[in-house]
Amino acid sequence: MLIDDYVADLGRALAGPAGPKRDMVVEARDSLIDTADAFEADGLAREEAELLAVREFGTVEEIAPGYQSELTACAGRRLGGLLFVSVPLTALAWAMIWKVFPLAPEVWASKPEWFEACSRALDLVQLGVGVAGGLALLALGRGARLLPRARAVTRTLGGLVLAMLVATMVLGWLLSVGAKGMTGFAAYPPGVLVTLATYALAGMQFYCAVRCLRITRTAVAHR
Repeated sequence: MLIDDYVADLGRALAGPAGPKRDMVVEARDSLIDTADAFEADGLAREEAELLAVREFGTVEEIAPGYQSELTACAGRRLGGLLFVSVPLTALAWAMIWKVFPLAPEVWASKPEWFEACSRALDLVQLGVGVAGGLALLALGRGARLLPRARAVTRTLGGLVLAMLVATMVLGWLLSVGAKGMTGFAAYPPGVLVTLATYALAGMQFYCAVRCLRITRTAVAHR
C-alpha cells in the first residue's frame, strides 16, 4: 500500500474531533514521507520506498487503536471542560439572578410550595454533573492513551450528560408549570435571557455527549 492510500484508510478508520483527527493523520503522513524519503535516498525506487515505509509503520489495524484512544480521550476532555465551565456558571447565573433582579414580593409569594425545592434539585443535578466533568478532565489527561480507560470515562460522561439533560428538562418543565401561577414571571426579562443562554449551552452539551457515545462505539470496534 502506498502512503496516500494508507493515510486515507487510517482517516476512515478513526472517529473523533475533526481538528485532532486531522492533526494525527497529517502527523502519520509526514512520518511516512520522511521514512520513504530516507529509503529513496538510499537508492530505492519511490514506490518501493513508500511500500517499505508503510510496512515498517504498521498496518492500520495495528496503529488505529492507539490513535483512536487519544481521540476518544480528546472528546471526553472537551465535554468535561464544557461541563466544568458551563454547568456551574448556569447554576450560578440562576442563583444570582434572583438576588440581583428579584421578583416583586407579591409575585414570589404566589409560587407553589414545591417550586423552591424543585429549583434546588435542578441546581444540585447540574452542579453534580459539573463536578463529574472536572473529574473526567483529571482522568483523561493528555497522557491517557489506554483505550479501556479513555473509552470508559468518555462513555460514562456522555451517558451521564444525557441523563442530566433529561432530568433538567423534566425539572425545568415543572418549574415552568409552577411559574405560570406567578403573576409577572413571563415578562421577567432577566429570566428570559438566562433561559435562552441555558438552552444554548444545553444544546452544546447534548451535541458533545452524543459525539462521545458515537466515538466510543468506534473505540470498541478497535479493541
